Amino acid sequence: MSDIVKGFLTIKENVQAEIVEKKSKFIANLFYIENIEEAEKIIKETRKKYFDARHNCIAYRVIEDGQIIERFSDDGEPSGTAGAPMLNILQKNGYVNVLIVVTRYFGGILLGTGGLVRAYSDSLTLAIEKSIKIEKRLGNQLEVIVDYSELDNFKYYCRNNKINIIESTFEEKIICKIEMENDKKEKLVEDFNTKKVKIIEYKELCKKYITKCIWFWHFHKMNGRKFQKTLKNIP
Repeated sequence: MSDIVKGFLTIKENVQAEIVEKKSKFIANLFYIENIEEAEKIIKETRKKYFDARHNCIAYRVIEDGQIIERFSDDGEPSGTAGAPMLNILQKNGYVNVLIVVTRYFGGILLGTGGLVRAYSDSLTLAIEKSIKIEKRLGNQLEVIVDYSELDNFKYYCRNNKINIIESTFEEKIICKIEMENDKKEKLVEDFNTKKVKIIEYKELCKKYITKCIWFWHFHKMNGRKFQKTLKNIP
């Protein structure tokens, strides 16, 4: 078995883009997905929505049990002109947990093999450029128990060490659910053992892909150039 995927890029939310090539309309719907079942459900729903279209071509990459699963379909277009080129773009850009469905309404003019590859590729590329991109890294989710008197100090520690507190339950003690990258967990354990951070106890809940940072495409009005800009560092 291959090594577990340590990190990947994905999208923050679903995106739609559209191009017209020689009267054929190409509608690209780019979806965030978390598993194969969700991908297949969306494909079915999208084909039902665009039931009157000539083709609904797809490609997706998704992590299942730490491994990347890839699938594509030309949906009646000449072999290798739609699904495979789109999958190749997802691969080259490092996108995972992403599904692309490009719907084609035929305009009456044949595009040829090269024209089809360009049209499907360009529609996906446009959708990618409109998307907000997220970097995820394999990390850990832990539960820690903290005294009320140490809560502010613990929050300060988390901010300084890029640990995200995702949930707090206030009972006799405070139970915090936190998530962090692997190296941050190692530091937390070391600081707990040396009493640099005052928590009563901790336990590991699960491995989880943690959002590290977010980018978006910014269009420069002065020179018309597109570039990527960091929107937010997490946490």
